[in-house]
Amino acid sequence: MILMMSELLDGVLLAATPEGGKLGVVDSVVKFFKDGGPFMFVNLFWFACSLAVAAERFFTLMFRYNLHAPPFMEQISKLVMTGNVDRAVKLCSAAPNAPLAKVIRAGLTRANRGEIEVAKAVEEALVEHTPHVGARIPWLWSLANIATLVGLVGTIFGLIGTFQALGNVPAEQKQQLLSDGISKAMNNTAFALSIAVLCIIFHLILTSYSKGMVESVELNALRLENLLSRRNAGEAGDADTRAA
Repeated sequence: MILMMSELLDGVLLAATPEGGKLGVVDSVVKFFKDGGPFMFVNLFWFACSLAVAAERFFTLMFRYNLHAPPFMEQISKLVMTGNVDRAVKLCSAAPNAPLAKVIRAGLTRANRGEIEVAKAVEEALVEHTPHVGARIPWLWSLANIATLVGLVGTIFGLIGTFQALGNVPAEQKQQLLSDGISKAMNNTAFALSIAVLCIIFHLILTSYSKGMVESVELNALRLENLLSRRNAGEAGDADTRAA
């Protein structure tokens, strides 16, 4: 498979090389991969995996799970304090994928069963839904390490092949052959480190964003518990006043 891809790159490179001998951007990339050897294609696979994980997490966190907390909680507070708990539950159902809405909905459905039941429902929902926020983000760190190691293996194999070839050429050609071989072997290291840097950047951004989302869910879950507690205390006070 890798041999077929290498032959295909040879054909593309020969067909795309202009008469002047200068290569364009695409042609330079093709030559870069061809010179790097088979391990470049192994790292290309890990590069595709890294992009897939990062793209999936970006889409999930910033579109499917995203819910602007301040206005959402303001509406929930107004509905709860006016006794419209059912409408508050329906408001949470309008964002079925957001962890914040799921946790708040779990607490609201137990609103009339006492503070202990509300606290248990909220805690269970937090344990169930918040781990999904950070799912697969640690894979990026592992992919960075894998890509780096594969690149180093490709570099070592390239250097081994170069030094083995030095014994079969005249002395005046050895310096040029050694120079070309080392530059080609370094392609693996350069590509691997580039993948690792991208993975670490994606990991940093996604980890920060996911932690902020989890902290927001936990904070607003606590606010909901306090809100329902004040509501129940207010209802008890009103009932005592009416009885007196």
